[in-house]
Amino acid sequence: MKEKIKEMVDLLEEKLLSFASDLVKIKSRTGEEEAVVRRILEEMKALEYDEAYIDRIGNVIGRIGNGDVKLLFDSHIDNVAVNDPENWKYDPYGGVIKDGKLYGRGSSDMKGSAAASVYAGAIMKKLGLAEGKTIYICCSVMEEDFDGEGLYHAIVDNDLKPDYVVICEPTHLQISLGHLGRAIYKITMPGVSAHGAAPEKGVNAVYKMAEIIKRVESLGKEYMKLTGERPSIALTKIESTSVSLNAIPQSCSIYIDRRMILKENEETVAEEMNKLIEGTDASWEIYDAIGTSWTGGEIVLHSFLPAWEIKKDHKLTQSCIKAYEELMGEEPIMYKWDFSTNGVASAGKLGIPTIGFGAGIEKMAHMTNEYCPVSDIIDACKFYSLLPYYL
Repeated sequence: MKEKIKEMVDLLEEKLLSFASDLVKIKSRTGEEEAVVRRILEEMKALEYDEAYIDRIGNVIGRIGNGDVKLLFDSHIDNVAVNDPENWKYDPYGGVIKDGKLYGRGSSDMKGSAAASVYAGAIMKKLGLAEGKTIYICCSVMEEDFDGEGLYHAIVDNDLKPDYVVICEPTHLQISLGHLGRAIYKITMPGVSAHGAAPEKGVNAVYKMAEIIKRVESLGKEYMKLTGERPSIALTKIESTSVSLNAIPQSCSIYIDRRMILKENEETVAEEMNKLIEGTDASWEIYDAIGTSWTGGEIVLHSFLPAWEIKKDHKLTQSCIKAYEELMGEEPIMYKWDFSTNGVASAGKLGIPTIGFGAGIEKMAHMTNEYCPVSDIIDACKFYSLLPYYL
């Protein structure tokens, strides 16, 4: 089967890479993905998918086969902004392929994988690899600002019910078994406003917050001393409200980024938050991010995203290992991402066995001069095509 897939990928390589380049050329900030979504839909139809459509919130989903075993590949197709185009070697939206690399914003994160998965769906159909299975190729929206919500709605709103999910975030062709959880907390401290010329008549909320900031810093340092997989906590934003620049702040808020290990949950972290504000009149809440998709659908991210992992002896993991070894002729490296992905929806919220494998280099994500090795895109396409054979 490896040789048949290799022959098919070789035959389609030029079109695959041209498609990947096209995706990079299309700007697709979070909530502004319409053009890239429609380009992917066009390609799926040209590749004769059994079904391809845009859902309520703007995800594009293609289907191959109609069997009992359901496997979903997910790639988010929104990307972060480019604020320094003058510092890029090539146009960040040029989709330039040179010296074995696809350059541009989103090339590694993660349009290279999206293109690979779209073409893998077509290869599965041509080679009969989807027999007895249903393959979903999902290119989801709004991941950068709303981790997991695009994929969550793709699965739930469309009643897909996959048995397995592959998150195609960049792994540089290694296998990711999960990642830490992520939560955003907002702590708010009240004060009393007064004129800046008479500060003694008010209560400065920022000064009051200083003690909590020290506690957060201290706890963060304690976590840094731990070995192995460990949680972390960091203050990422501070803001205050006042009637003018000449007034004492009447409130102060800080935002906390909290990374979590598997055994932690909302209850255990709530105890930590209570200790951080102990002895003060501050309050805390889990931050809810609210946004609108390009179709006008409302997205609400409750920013507590649990950690997840899949075991090495799970059927999905073992199938990935077999596919990898057949294609690469060696054992895969397995690890866990140190950043959050759409797996928080499939594995964390929905409990679906989930694993990660993708084209591209993790450290390239969000960086100036982002690129994806062309060979990663080609090999990822082969891997995605072969994986259903072992499930």
